[in-house]
Formats: sequence, C-alpha cells, structure tokens
Amino acid sequence: MSSDICDLTVQEVHALYEAGGTSPVEVMEAVLHRVEQLDPAVNAFCQIAGDALDMARASETRWHRKRPLGPLDGVPVSIKDNVAVSGLATRYGSRVTDEVPASHDSPCVARLRESGAICFAKTTLPDFAHKIVTDSPLTGVTRNPWDRERTPGGSSGGAAAAVSLGMAPAAIGTDGGGSIRIPAAFTGTFGFKPSFGRVPHAPRGPFGLLSHIGPLTRCVADAARILTVISRPDSRDWYALPFDASDYERGLKCKPTPGGIRIAYSPSLGLAVTPEPAIHEAVMQAADTFRQLGARVQPEDPPGIDRCNAIHATLWPACCRQLTEGMVDGGAALDPSLRAYSDAGAGISRQALLGALIERGELGAGVNAFFERYDLVICPVYPRVAMRLTELQAGDELFPHFTAWCNQLGLPAASLYAGTTAEGLPVGIQIVGGRHADALVLWASHILELAFGRAPLAELARTLSSSVAGHKTH
Repeated sequence: MSSDICDLTVQEVHALYEAGGTSPVEVMEAVLHRVEQLDPAVNAFCQIAGDALDMARASETRWHRKRPLGPLDGVPVSIKDNVAVSGLATRYGSRVTDEVPASHDSPCVARLRESGAICFAKTTLPDFAHKIVTDSPLTGVTRNPWDRERTPGGSSGGAAAAVSLGMAPAAIGTDGGGSIRIPAAFTGTFGFKPSFGRVPHAPRGPFGLLSHIGPLTRCVADAARILTVISRPDSRDWYALPFDASDYERGLKCKPTPGGIRIAYSPSLGLAVTPEPAIHEAVMQAADTFRQLGARVQPEDPPGIDRCNAIHATLWPACCRQLTEGMVDGGAALDPSLRAYSDAGAGISRQALLGALIERGELGAGVNAFFERYDLVICPVYPRVAMRLTELQAGDELFPHFTAWCNQLGLPAASLYAGTTAEGLPVGIQIVGGRHADALVLWASHILELAFGRAPLAELARTLSSSVAGHKTH
C-alpha cells in the first residue's frame, strides 16, 4: 500500500485490520518510511525501536488468527522521551542522562502493549520537559510542520509534530503546565490532559504533583480509545485515582445533543493577557456553536486563575531545583533556561512553598464551587499561535497563562483545532471540565470537532513531502 495509510486515524487503521484491508507490518513499514522521509525536516524523533517490525509481525500473526489483544493491536504509537519504554533509553531530552535502556515499561506503555499497540519510537522534548517549546542541547530544535521557522510548542512538541505529519497515528505526551495542549494547538492535532491521577504514571519524579500523561491524536475518538486503555490501574502510582472502567470512546455518543449543558466561556480567564484576534474569535465561535445546539452558554471567568499562575510560578522553579540538586558540576550540561529555573527555585523558602500548596487547596475549593454552576469552560490554550523560532531566541517571555491552572487543580482539559489564521497557522481552543469530568470534556470536544472539522493534516504532510523532495533535487 502507499504511504497514504499514514494519514489514517487509529480507528481507521483498526477497521482495516478487521476487514483484512491491510496488515500491521504494512502500516509499520509505511510509518517508518514516512519518518525517514519527513522527520529530518522537523526533528520529532530521537529513538526508533530496532524491533518495531518484529512487534508488527507478532501483531499480524494475532490478526491472522483472529485473536487481537485489544482495540489498539497493531497500531504504532510514539512515546515521549520522559516516559519509560523497555529496551529504549529514557533520556529526558538531556545530556546529563545516559543511554542505558530502560528495564521496565511505564504504566501507560505497559497498558498499550497489553492492548497490542506497537510502541515503536521516542519523541523529542526540551531538557527534562521544563518549558513550552521543544529544543534541547541533546537533540536540537524541533520544528513546526505548518511552518518550519516556528515552534511546535512544548514540551510534547515532538509528539505533536509526529502525529500532525502521520509519522505516528497517535502519541503519548506529558503535561505539567500545558505541555500536551499547547503543542496540540500549535500543530492542529487533538491533545487531552486527563484528570490528575486518571492515567497512572511512574516514576513521577520532581514534577509529580503537576504531571499528567495523555494522548495526542488526529481526532477526538482516537484519544478516547487510547484513554480507555491507558487509564487501567497500576499500583506503582500512589496518586492514581480509583479505577473507573469507563469506555471513553463509547461515551462520545452517550448524549445526542448539548441541550441543558452549562458552559462558561472566557476569552482571557480574567487575566491581563490578551489573546490574538484569531484565538479570541475561535473561542467566541465555539461558544456560539454550543448555544445554537441548545447549551446554556454565558461569559464568566473561573475564580482565582491569576493566583493559580502565581502558585505555578513558585512550584515550577522549586521542582526544577529539586531535579538539579546533586547533579555533577551543578548541571552545567543542562539547558541554560532550566538552570535559570533551578537558580530561581533555590530562592524559594520552605514557608513560601508550603504556603503555595495550602493556597492551591483553597483555590481548588473555589473552582469546585464554580463547576457546580457550570459543566465546562471554553477558553484559549495560549495567547498566540505558534511563534517564530527567532522570537524565542530573542528571549520571548513564555508562560502557560491559560493552561497551568488545570495542572494546579488537576482538571481534565483538551486542546481542539478550531481553524486557521490568515497566515495559514492552526488555532486551538481549550475545553476544561470539573474534577474527574474526563468523559464530558471528550464528549464536548467531539461535538465541536464535528462542527469545526479536523485540521487538513494529510494535506500538510503532502506539502512538506513535496518541499523535502524539491529540496533534495536541488
């Protein structure tokens, strides 16, 4: 088959397997070919599993016997390189780590393998996932497929770039302040940050109080299918929620219309931060769409977002300091921006840190009360669309203004494609739910995806492929 198979969703690939229209080996070969063809242009991958085709052959045998392991059997899934995959090194995007292969899978990778998924590669991230752009001293700069002079966001930038180009049908990312949602918004993919503890994660490390595991995909239904698999229990995560046997994919069809759903929309979340016009318009369009479908929609800012951001600005440097303490030569091989965070963390007293944690609980109570009056919030993901790399090099101030509160309070949140700017760059909007309302956020995302349509990712891959081919001929 042609490499166009790379443009299919997870569900479409699985349906082809069921119908005998293709095989896991054909799909894996096509994906590896596309990686070879397109990844040099964007730098999304840092490791490829040497046994990827062996895993595909094992899946093919199961399909021939009509005994697939689960709904992801034979589906290639990339894994961000701060998540352990047995047999591959976990480098965290950093020069201070080593190339020793991991001996065990992380919980989410173990669940993927149990469902038959092919965890075939590791994707790039900034040094220890500490910022919302993707470059590191270890792997260099990762570029946005929509415009290679722009960032794909971070820290799951490699994951988002890979999915947007069909170099993986789906990817696993992590999100400590916006690191799934911002790259999804910048690349026209769908990114979902589950409720804190919904997906078991181990080891959690210094960012454990903020870090979430979640999928980046080409459509909402794929993310729902993956969440159903990776949210299965694992005793290694003390913070994990009690197991909920929900089928999130089936839940997308549980409510035929949004009638009666209560939605607040907020173009700025009450912050002194003004989103670009295209982003503001996308938020307003989403609100209008739900209103026309019968939802109860009105403008209101959730309380305390500015204070949540202040707490994030305290906790994040403190986490970075904990990460770097004891490193050889003070972590001289680290990204300078991570060292700067660590230096800032050294000045945060224990009293200030404890005070931030106490205030976080108080803010969470206020937001819980807000979600007794509303089911969902629609707001921006980031104030801007994907920024130029030259702006970042010039010291552009980066902060996850609209996303960090969801990490501080453990809320489920999604980034959804909502069109393009006049320059042809994707625009993302954010849908946030109350605590543990993962199914509702996915359902609402699916409703808007049906209204807005999906990003033209197949066309994006063809355009880049033509550009790469043209460059080689010259």
